[in-house]
Amino acid sequence: MRLRFRENGPYVLDLPEGTPFRWNGEERRLDRAKLALCRCGRSREKPFCDGSHKEAGFLAEKGELEVQ
Repeated sequence: MRLRFRENGPYVLDLPEGTPFRWNGEERRLDRAKLALCRCGRSREKPFCDGSHKEAGFLAEKGELEVQ
């Protein structure tokens, strides 16, 4: 599993496609291999990123964590 901190953008969690996760008590599966999570605090779809960081002028450094 890899967690990326996009420069001026969201956290991006890289997982295998079809990975199950639970949100609001409901189990879902990823339809893509990436899950973008809000880092700026302005998303209307929290905890997911909706691109609001672009309008907000959010600034943050990039980085990455890898868990094996």
